[in-house]
Amino acid sequence: MALVQWRPRGSLDVRDEINRVFGSFLPDFPWRGDELEGAWVPKVDISETNGDLIVAADLPGLNREDVSIRIENNVLTLKGEKKHEEEKEGTNYYRVERCCGKFTRSFALPNTVDANKVKATFKDGVLTVTLAKTEVAKGKEIPIAVE
Repeated sequence: MALVQWRPRGSLDVRDEINRVFGSFLPDFPWRGDELEGAWVPKVDISETNGDLIVAADLPGLNREDVSIRIENNVLTLKGEKKHEEEKEGTNYYRVERCCGKFTRSFALPNTVDANKVKATFKDGVLTVTLAKTEVAKGKEIPIAVE
């Protein structure tokens, strides 16, 4: 039995289509990125408030102990590893799309971030790194004097 991925009408992912076309000709070729073990990159949102820069990374299936955070030379680096689940004996797998392996994401930080005031939390598979801005970067309201 062959399982076929459902695609809603009008949706097109060029990378998926290229992988599908080349995959049918070269099923074992090593550069098929979506099927290489360890070739996954977690999705990240970066936002800013008046006082902080916030980086939120989706890390489903990982624990806090599986991830490390480092700031060096104004570069924030997230590293981790998602372990491969053991296949269960007596189970036939028709498709395996969940990624596993090591990952590294690095982001250049502006000079306005205070590397000594960083907080990191991990909840429900989401790593949130809050980087405080320096006092100079927060800005200052200047009152206008009446003459």
